[in-house]
Amino acid sequence: MPDRVLTNQVKTLRFLTGEMTQSELGRRVGVTRQTIAAIETGKYSPTLETAYRIADVFGRPITEVFPWTMAGE
Repeated sequence: MPDRVLTNQVKTLRFLTGEMTQSELGRRVGVTRQTIAAIETGKYSPTLETAYRIADVFGRPITEVFPWTMAGE
């Protein structure tokens, strides 16, 4: 089975949503700014609940915010 990786569109969506700050997103989701920064850079994978909360803030399906893609794409 080919390797898949969890990627995210959080940073892009923040900027498309009136340049929302990491702090504002964190406040709305219930996590710290540092957690949002780590999620955006791929250093941390959010819990399922946090991922759904982030997707909810942007009004997007979770699979659009956190695509599960083939490694190297």
